[in-house]
Amino acid sequence: MVETLIITQDEVPALLPMSDCIQVVREALAALARDEGIQPLRPIMWLPEKVGALGMMPGYLADIDTLGIKTVTVFPGNAGTKYDSHQGSIMLFDGANGRLKAVIDATEITTIRTAAASAVATDVLARPDARVLAILGSGVQAGSHIDAMAAVRPIGEVRVWSRQPANADRLVALKAASGLTIRTVASVAEAVGGADIVCTTTASHDPVLTGDLLEPGMHINAVGSSVPFARELDTGVMTRSRLFVDRRESTLNEAGDFLIAQAEGAIDESHIVAEIGELLIGAAEGRGNDEEITLFKSLGLAVEDVAAGNLVYCNALAAGAGTRLVLGGLRHD
Repeated sequence: MVETLIITQDEVPALLPMSDCIQVVREALAALARDEGIQPLRPIMWLPEKVGALGMMPGYLADIDTLGIKTVTVFPGNAGTKYDSHQGSIMLFDGANGRLKAVIDATEITTIRTAAASAVATDVLARPDARVLAILGSGVQAGSHIDAMAAVRPIGEVRVWSRQPANADRLVALKAASGLTIRTVASVAEAVGGADIVCTTTASHDPVLTGDLLEPGMHINAVGSSVPFARELDTGVMTRSRLFVDRRESTLNEAGDFLIAQAEGAIDESHIVAEIGELLIGAAEGRGNDEEITLFKSLGLAVEDVAAGNLVYCNALAAGAGTRLVLGGLRHD
């Protein structure tokens, strides 16, 4: 009998602590830099008029001998309904025989592992004394990034800006018990002025952060845009920052923040300093001094989902969580 473990959205958070997720994402990015993983570009199938899309993200990590795929639908029109705009699942397969080990809801994993990747980048790029955090956006990624930044830097003050102030107020109220000094602000400039770390976590197709607002020593995590035709950062941010990415190939094909500035002739491929994994294995250097402005452009990688999903799977087995089903996979001669 071959069992597959089914793990629901409600079960995932307890099985994926942020600190542990940061560690497995760190290991996954390092493994990718050592060519110990496989990370193809993700195909995206758009529906007519681009009302929705289906993204497919396959990946493999040799150290855990696991391959997997995240399938995710993106329906922006779900805003205000009972449905999340991003829905999907992660399927994990044993690398030895292709056995389907688990099917896991992708919503919470995506929320946590995206912020964990930003934490890994922040840990290797932000100044050690960074304590003032600016969050642009008020959705689930905004909340998870507050937790992730506090896990790697001594954050003492958080400022939240959103085009929907009521959502920002709700986020601040939700995080009030965290012990952080956290407040909403009325403008991007008020959020960013004097900040050490800036996280852009919006769904905007047009820039929300502009180059004139940057100050020496800042570190920026840009996570909201993952398609070629949308960007959160204007060209000034790109040109003023030293750019680090999760994957070069993905950036050159998917990152509107980079591609639009490139189309304007402001930057080229050489503007990418390194992948975060290259910093982790010592193949490249990160921040050179306290005055540099560093930028991590995150697109999200399938190997991050495989690593985080495998941690959820292992923790579920240990805790007796999830539901075991027999789906098949055995020969019947």
